[in-house]
Amino acid sequence: MKLGYTIIYVADVPATVAFYETAFGLAQRFVHESNLYAEMETGETALAFAADSAAEMNGLAFAPNEKAAVPAGWEICFVTDDVAGGFAKAVEEGCTPVTAPETKPWGQVVAYVRDMNGCIVEIASPIDKGTE
Repeated sequence: MKLGYTIIYVADVPATVAFYETAFGLAQRFVHESNLYAEMETGETALAFAADSAAEMNGLAFAPNEKAAVPAGWEICFVTDDVAGGFAKAVEEGCTPVTAPETKPWGQVVAYVRDMNGCIVEIASPIDKGTE
């Protein structure tokens, strides 16, 4: 098996797509005409957003992502050579800063923000495979 896509359920798919375009520089891969589902270009796999109501249509129950609530127990990570720049751009575009960029003991630079839906987003440098 391989990871095909990750779906994050959100209240407003078009607004979330627009947010990820400006805050993280992602491009749309696909937006369904119903505005209940969309995918972003992220490389081999896709980051997808589906409307909360789409989950309900499929019989799925979940705690909705909300900016003011405690975040869910997962995160997505965007890898970049410019963590400080990516962090600054994300905050400038409306992300809530969680932790500023810092170098971890294994040499990776990592920062965290929360997106417009309250989801945790990690912004990190590539891991140096020679120091694992």
